[in-house]
Amino acid sequence: MDGVCYSVGYEPSESRSRLFGGNSNWRGPIWMPVNILLIEALQKFHHYLGEEFKVEFPTGSNHFFTLWEISLQISERLKKIFMKDSALNRPLFGSSPFFKENKEFTEDLLFFEYFDAETGEGLGASHQTGWTAMIAKILLQLGKYRK
Repeated sequence: MDGVCYSVGYEPSESRSRLFGGNSNWRGPIWMPVNILLIEALQKFHHYLGEEFKVEFPTGSNHFFTLWEISLQISERLKKIFMKDSALNRPLFGSSPFFKENKEFTEDLLFFEYFDAETGEGLGASHQTGWTAMIAKILLQLGKYRK
């Protein structure tokens, strides 16, 4: 506008601007309720559209999957936030030495409010047992439908 470019950019975790209230307000971080709604919508549309309906995922990859398969891939990505990686660290704990060095805490999972979209580190409140505990539903579903 008038030669000035304004934009709201992607932020993987905390917003660098206070313009929208301080956090990234659903513009980039991983929020469990949004992902659950997306997964369930994909599954319902798959039920309606069937196995023949496929879309490219991720965009630009030239790989095509059913909506059900995409829902499972998104579920797997969410699961990885809570699982130990090859170095036995859990992405949700980020670089915090407390959870890496104190063996009595390495198995205690926290249900953060939202997660960094690039690292999986938990952000915001760490007691979101309502919506973030929905990871249990994802784990049950993956156990049932993954071969």
